Amino acid sequence: MNAAPASLDDRLARALAPFLEEPARPALLAVSGGPDSTALMHAAARAGRDRFRVATVDHALRPGSADEALGVGRLAAELGLVHTILTWDAPRHGSRIQASARGARYKLLTDHAGRIGTGLILTAHTLDDQAETVLMRLIAGSGPSGLAGMRDERPLAPGIRLVRPFLSLSKADLVAYCEMHRLPFLRDPSNTDERFTRARLRRLLPLLAEEGLNAARLARLAVRAGRDDAALRQRAEAVRSEIMRTDKGGLRLDGQRLRREPCAIVLRVVDAALDTVAPVHEAPVPKRLERLEALVLDALLPALAEGRALRRTLRGVLIEADGEGTIRLVAAPPRKAPDRRR
Repeated sequence: MNAAPASLDDRLARALAPFLEEPARPALLAVSGGPDSTALMHAAARAGRDRFRVATVDHALRPGSADEALGVGRLAAELGLVHTILTWDAPRHGSRIQASARGARYKLLTDHAGRIGTGLILTAHTLDDQAETVLMRLIAGSGPSGLAGMRDERPLAPGIRLVRPFLSLSKADLVAYCEMHRLPFLRDPSNTDERFTRARLRRLLPLLAEEGLNAARLARLAVRAGRDDAALRQRAEAVRSEIMRTDKGGLRLDGQRLRREPCAIVLRVVDAALDTVAPVHEAPVPKRLERLEALVLDALLPALAEGRALRRTLRGVLIEADGEGTIRLVAAPPRKAPDRRR
């Protein structure tokens, strides 16, 4: 006889149980006031309010955001949780406002975690969020690393991890949890604002689900891609440690040894080398897999096979291969500003 399905209360409690076993430092909950993070906050308070703190990031992107953050604070107080509002008050500009806000949010949360002495930040990303992420990356032409979507956890800073305990739960489950416990929650208008990619994909997902590509299958794709990504990453790391050496302010790679590896491994080794040498920018340009493929598959590997010299630049890194098969990477010299004098 099959066991009865676990209740919503039990499922959320099980998702949070591992964080009650962590060392005595409290975990920090990132709570925006939407149904997902409100459910996270309520379930955490029931599991052990002394083990959690709450922070709300006010991005100040729309009128009323400060009042919304205060509302989260009132509910946190009712639940017996310590709450802090973190305000993003830096200048914001450009077309990638959501990406900038996301970066600022994690920076504010990480800094606050350091101040309160916690090594864990918990967010309420759901199965639906994972499906949207995978679909976005599929459209962008990502490889296994991108299609693995959001990880259950990842490092944010030395000694601080970002953890997503609700990735196996649907948004509908968390809305139902809030309604069951009569919890007030907010609805972010940007979720339906079709200027933003995720909002447009939310309109598309039901149509894909009718053809069988539902959120659960997209999330399963992420698991499978993550499995393959981990194996490729492990092999690439072993090759990198074998063939990569520091060299005069940059790196030197044994190209003849490298080219004997499958293309997927070569791409990863070169990608890691570029990351090591590339200058740090305040607003880094997103990496494009097709640019890395053009460098490695269309230029570098043929040059190594034919014993030709090569000189290319990517991500602010100068990549040179000599006729003997040695690859050197150094920071590219800054570009000269154009002379605008007439």
